[in-house]
Amino acid sequence: MSATIPDGAKQRLAQLRHQLNHHAYRYYVLDDPEIADSEYDTLFHELLRLEDQFPDLVTSDSPSQRVGGTPLAQFEQIPHRLPMLSLENAFSVDEAVAFEARIVRYLRGAERLTYVAEPKLDGLAVELVYRDGLLTVGSTRGDGEVGEEITANLKTISSIPLRLHSQQPPPLLEVRGEVFLPIPGFESLNAQRLANGEPPFANPRNAAAGSVRQLDPRVAAARPLDFFCYGVADPSQTPCQGQADLLTYLQYLGFKVNPHRKACANIEEVADHFTALDSLRSTLDYDIDGMVIKVDSFALQERLGNKARTPRWAIAWKFSATQVATRLRDIEFAVGRTGAITPVALLDPVRVGGVLVSRATLHNEGEIERKGLRLGDMVLVQRAGDVIPEVVRAIAEQRTGNERPITMPSHCPSCGHELLKLSGEAVARCPSPLCPAQLVRAVVHYVGKAGLDIDGLGEKAVEQLYDHGLLRDIPDLYALTSAELVKLEGWAEKSAENAIAAINSSLHSDLARFLAALGIRFVGEVTAQLLATRFGSLEAIRSASLEDLLDIEGVGEQSATSVVRYFSAPEVKAMLDRLLAYGLSLRVDEQAQAALTGTVFVFTGTLASFSRDEAKARVKAMGAQVVSTVGKKVTHVVCGEASGSKRKKAEELGLRIVGEDEFMSMILPSGHPTLSEGS
Repeated sequence: MSATIPDGAKQRLAQLRHQLNHHAYRYYVLDDPEIADSEYDTLFHELLRLEDQFPDLVTSDSPSQRVGGTPLAQFEQIPHRLPMLSLENAFSVDEAVAFEARIVRYLRGAERLTYVAEPKLDGLAVELVYRDGLLTVGSTRGDGEVGEEITANLKTISSIPLRLHSQQPPPLLEVRGEVFLPIPGFESLNAQRLANGEPPFANPRNAAAGSVRQLDPRVAAARPLDFFCYGVADPSQTPCQGQADLLTYLQYLGFKVNPHRKACANIEEVADHFTALDSLRSTLDYDIDGMVIKVDSFALQERLGNKARTPRWAIAWKFSATQVATRLRDIEFAVGRTGAITPVALLDPVRVGGVLVSRATLHNEGEIERKGLRLGDMVLVQRAGDVIPEVVRAIAEQRTGNERPITMPSHCPSCGHELLKLSGEAVARCPSPLCPAQLVRAVVHYVGKAGLDIDGLGEKAVEQLYDHGLLRDIPDLYALTSAELVKLEGWAEKSAENAIAAINSSLHSDLARFLAALGIRFVGEVTAQLLATRFGSLEAIRSASLEDLLDIEGVGEQSATSVVRYFSAPEVKAMLDRLLAYGLSLRVDEQAQAALTGTVFVFTGTLASFSRDEAKARVKAMGAQVVSTVGKKVTHVVCGEASGSKRKKAEELGLRIVGEDEFMSMILPSGHPTLSEGS
């Protein structure tokens, strides 16, 4: 090969790569360019010309690799060597102080605590893996354990170094950070999409996520994405002793680090910096939704360790809800999977906390009356963190006299059946088992993450199948064919085949998970697991009497009555018989039943997601012993809100204290994201 390459070509390409990477770093990371754009373009075009002439000399760290490559058929799943954990949230000074108090108790007050406070970007978390200084793999956070491999897309982001700026880089460095779309770029992108007849992105975060998850890297390359790093998977890969040093080190290696971070000597300085960031946020050209607080010392971080899903040494302090005024134009009445009628406010679109809001929940008729809302009112709308937007109140002083009262429907907006409102319930319901809206919502729940989590089928896909007459109820899923799917917009042969394979696979599921997927009112994951453990088969549950159900510790009269009513309905019997004809085969997870054998639990305080009796019944079903007093034989002390003397005694004895999130991860089947019992 060397005979075909003119003398000096290799050297010139190496020189060009070094120069262009250096100038890109000065421009995109330091915001301090040394040459004019025209000079950079001249060097870049020379690089492209030489690489085109000698393709064997193209390297993975060449600036030419940022322009995008060949489109991918699909994203590969890639495990993170160490999990990318979530963060617990705080919403007030008191909660930030309580965070420190928990750390002090855990460390028994023996250490002086210092912190690093960093802006919490509202973007997409990613991991970048460098081997011997070269970027080899980039992936999304995914579920924290496994992400999607998006290396080609991440290489298009100019603020991500393709090679570390160090003569002696670590052999392995797993850098973590946030991809985001600056607000000016977001507004420009949306203007372009509207001009092309495409729907605009709802907010910069969605735009960033959609950009880096494009199968064609050229799409990502055409969008002005940016990146801030905030840490590494394993600090021992670096020479740093703490988070503040690490961020400086990462900047030295060529990464863009947020300039508004601050090392804080105590929690009071943390609170002061939170106030400063809250004042600063409106002037930034990117969205932040709070501040991340981290214990600075890596040694203390290691001692504190992690809970099931979150580190003990960090917390996200979210900004308070932003309230914005807009006009309430109309009310839409949505029908849920249990027939509940929920009013939804249709608003003049308005940006709230970085998100364009045009709809907001009103919960029920009583909420409308309590807030005194009328059609045409100017209203205050708020959105805090990831909470669904809500109408706070009407701005009565701005009324003109043209506002109109809101009238609740007497008949179902989907099927026209007369609505029922039972005594003691806040919402009216459609009682028709054939209501189209309920059928669609039931299938969406069945295929979703709180159900059987069938890959390839989301809400839009279910609605599409319903609109084309291919899907009316859950059993219809198992009659679908890939030939039918490929005829529909958005379906390719491979995606259709994968979806059908996932549907067929779901016929062989865990009994408890299947029960939760059915969406029986007042039966969520906990109650479903109790039923599966007690009866062991679907047939036994179908024929169980009210007395049989009430005999299960943790199953109340409301849940038991709902189960009996559900399985006695003729349409449910017909549905289950059809599923069995398709080959439904359910198993009981015997390993899960014995997962807590040998443990001793004490419960104290109030649990938000379920009752104390349900929690006790669940751990007993998994082999645990439950006692009422704290002693040395106790292995787990589950603490809810307002836990008192039992927690204090547990801390004195050095017993394992379990919060509600960690408790949920212990008792729920893998993959279940919530504990909702259905309303």
